[in-house]
Amino acid sequence: MLIGFFEDLRAHRVPVSLRELLDLFDALKHHVAFGSIEDFYMLSRAVMVKDEKYYDRFDRAFAHYFEGLESIEPEWLSQTIPEEWLRQQMEKTLSPEEREQLQGLGSLEKILDELRKRLEEQEKRHEGGNKWVGTGGTSPFGGYGENPEGIRMVGPSRNKSAVKVWEKREFRNLDDSVELGIRNIKLALRRLRKFARTGRDEELDMDDTIKSTARNAGLLDIKMRPEQENRAKVLLFFDIGGSMDPYIKLCEELFSAARLEFKHMEYFYFHNFIYEYVWKDNRRRWDEKTSTWDVLHKYGSDYRVIFIGDAAMSPYEVNSVGGSVEHWNDEPGAVWFQRIMETYEKVIWLNPEPERAWRMTTSTQWIKQLTDNHMYPLTIEGIERAMKYLSK
Repeated sequence: MLIGFFEDLRAHRVPVSLRELLDLFDALKHHVAFGSIEDFYMLSRAVMVKDEKYYDRFDRAFAHYFEGLESIEPEWLSQTIPEEWLRQQMEKTLSPEEREQLQGLGSLEKILDELRKRLEEQEKRHEGGNKWVGTGGTSPFGGYGENPEGIRMVGPSRNKSAVKVWEKREFRNLDDSVELGIRNIKLALRRLRKFARTGRDEELDMDDTIKSTARNAGLLDIKMRPEQENRAKVLLFFDIGGSMDPYIKLCEELFSAARLEFKHMEYFYFHNFIYEYVWKDNRRRWDEKTSTWDVLHKYGSDYRVIFIGDAAMSPYEVNSVGGSVEHWNDEPGAVWFQRIMETYEKVIWLNPEPERAWRMTTSTQWIKQLTDNHMYPLTIEGIERAMKYLSK
């Protein structure tokens, strides 16, 4: 491209030589200007033009040669250059044998200590290797890498092997107005029903009205009764971790169906596993937290507790102090889950992952044990089995 620009300058009678062209190549090689047409203009004019009287000719040549460059749409670029190539060009590709040779550091304490040391050593961006904090390589710290046990510093989850995530994630609330696909879920949830008539008299009691009218010599005697409603009480806990992104639509359908079916229902969000606090609004989850202790004290033991999540995480998140991906937890998640099990009569876990994949993840097996094996697939058949257990 620069050779064409060089020839265009000569065509506009700007005195340039190969020396200036090579100097421009060298300046671009050292990133003196990058990604900005304005920066490139100033650099190329400073290098190629030795006398101010040729500035006008240079401007005409520059405008002629680079006409329309600024108007190129990003959509055109994405069609011309594959996004996947742009994103992964610096990532290190490992063979299956090389992946098997990668070893984790063995404990959460060692991982955090090693990260502190490497941050002290590192001076600039690093890619592809395993020395410092890098991207797309074998380093335990960075993004998109192949290390089996590390801390993800940037970007979305790809290999799902990080034990901690060093970024502030934002999640949106589940939409409870979704209607498509909830009919079958509603039918499955109806297995959990405890009908009772309480409250004000709002429903016509036809049988009692007929009997009372007959006893009243045919004069109409209307009798009312409280409306029959489902008195089942339900607590829902939704996992909004990144690994649940593929199941958002399914969770929204479940959320909508539960809203319609259960009058006495409360919900909370958590990230990967339950700790000392939960929240009701993902947009304000850092400012408006609800203590898990408050939940245990406010909602009685007659509530049925349903966790919804893939239960796939680092084992440290379940059984270690400080194992949470986003904050420092003073008590292991397993301790908090055990408190919930001791407080409520019935606790289940609905897992959207295929049931055959549960045995492949250590954390999933542990959580299934914590629920006394009451983990069910998030399918119609799985929901029916779960509701049957909760209704006993």
